[in-house]
This record gives sequence, C-alpha cells and structure tokens, in this order.
Amino acid sequence: MRKALITGVTGQDGAYLSQLLLDKGYEVYGLLRRSASAEVIDERLRWLGIAGRIRMVDGNLTDLSNLIRTMQEVQPDEVYNLAAQSFVKTSWSQPLLTGNVTGGGAHNMLEAVRIAAPGARFYQASSSEMYGRIQEARQSETTPFYPRSPYAVAKLYAHWMTVNYRESFGLHASSGILFNHESPLRGIEFVTRKVTDGAARIKLGLASELPMGNLDATRDWGHARDYVRAMWMMLQQDTPDDYVVATGRTVSVRDMCRIAFAHVGLNYEDFVKVDPQFLRPAEVDVLLGDPTKAREKLGWEASVSLEEMIVEMVDADLARHRARMR
Repeated sequence: MRKALITGVTGQDGAYLSQLLLDKGYEVYGLLRRSASAEVIDERLRWLGIAGRIRMVDGNLTDLSNLIRTMQEVQPDEVYNLAAQSFVKTSWSQPLLTGNVTGGGAHNMLEAVRIAAPGARFYQASSSEMYGRIQEARQSETTPFYPRSPYAVAKLYAHWMTVNYRESFGLHASSGILFNHESPLRGIEFVTRKVTDGAARIKLGLASELPMGNLDATRDWGHARDYVRAMWMMLQQDTPDDYVVATGRTVSVRDMCRIAFAHVGLNYEDFVKVDPQFLRPAEVDVLLGDPTKAREKLGWEASVSLEEMIVEMVDADLARHRARMR
C-alpha cells in the first residue's frame, strides 16, 4: 500500500485529492495545523464522506523540525504540498505571513523531503497567478512570469525552489501550474463561490444584492476534481517536470455571474453591484492556460465544463441554505 502525505488536506484540493488517492488504495496522511476551529476544520472531508479514513498528523509548514520528524515517521511515497495562505486579496494585508507560509513553507517541505524522505515523489502546487501581467496571450510552461501580488511572488519562490531542488539534489519534484479550479468545496471568500452563494441567497430571499469587484477580469476556470487528477498523474511519471493545468478557455467574472443567476431564473444585472472595496491594488486582467504539454505527456484533459461546474456549485449552495432554513 503506497503512502501519501498531503499538506492542506482540509482544503478544497486536499479533500478531492484525498478522495482520489483513497479510491486508488493509498494510505493517506494529512498534515493538520491545529486551531480553535478544530471541530469544523474537516468540513470538506466530511462532505465527501472520507474524514475518518485519513490519518491526521500535527504539523506546521513554518516548523522545519516538525516536518522532518513527520517525514521520518510517515515515510511517504508521495508528498503533495497544497497548503498555503491562498487568498490573493489577503496577501496584501498579510504579506509577511503569505511569504513565510506560501513561499517559505514550501521550501521547508522540500528540505524535509531531502533530509528525511529523499526517495519520495514531491508535488508543489504552483499557480497561474505567477504569470500576473501576462507576457503571452496563452500561458505555457515557457511563458515568463510577472507576479502582481504578494501571494504570486510567494508562489513563484516556491515554484523555483522546487525546480532548484530537482536539479540540485535529484529529487523527483514536480510543479503543477494550476489555473483557477473551483467546486462546491471552494471557500466562500473566492470569487466563484461568492457568485454561486450570492445567486443562491438572492434566489431564496436571504439577500437582495451581490457586491463584487472587477467584473471584467477573465480567468481560465476548471473543476478541482479534474485538477487533482493531474497532480497524481505528474507523480506517476518516470521523470519529474512542470506542467500547466488549464482548460484553454477564458471567461469573465461577468459571464460567470450571468451563468449562475440564469440557473436560478434571475438576471444578474438586477443584483450584482460593483463595490470599490473589492478591487485589488494591482489586478491580473486575463489568464488563459495552454495545457498542451499536460495533454500530450500526461494524457490529461479537463472533463467538466465551466457551465456544468457553476450549476453544480449553485445547486450545492441552494442545498446548504435550504438545510439551514429548516
């Protein structure tokens, strides 16, 4: 039985990846940062019905000694580093924390693997936000990076450290440059979930409007279930490498609002309002991934369309709110 260690196990990607690996017969360990919200922290795992099947290990990405001990105890075959301060807007108000956790934390994980589990295969969750002010119309593995937020800068540090450890120490270390990927398990602070939850609340009479930021920003959105499958596929390759994971289609926030509200029989223009407080200091206007390498080398491609994903998310939010109203 292969063993996998996942950081960020209670997040959206960690939950779907855990489900995938359990279905494949893995023994799954999750690095868990203890907090006062421990009773609700595994909500996503419970949603998928797998909370009791994951072995939780106390740990923190900022504590290298703890990570080394964890590697020694678990001796994982695969390590997936998904944990981060991952909310872009927050990275401007908490830049040092973002740098320490999102950037330095990944470096700590790489060092722990190098010291205590050098035979393990390592996956780093890189981000399309690293492209920032885009240098090419379609972003591939060779497109120059131009990060536009503290979060993106921290992710870029983690990305290049992964490359460096692969080249310097021979680790089987791969990075997935994942474009935006969403699901009913996405946190409420992210724009897709904000839109689907807003549409559900307005439909049920729980709200009258939805304040938003830049409606003209466009992103390449896919489903998290598809994207965690790409993570696993990367670590099954003989040679480690970096891959863009994307759908190859870009859609505006405005169009996403239209799809979500139309699903509940509403016109988004009647309810969605631009609020300046939600505008970013430096915006990334367009992201569009080129997944050719992932398709040709991994045999991966997205299977869920944006429309299908948004409908699934709206329906899940409707169900959540109706359950609370009973």
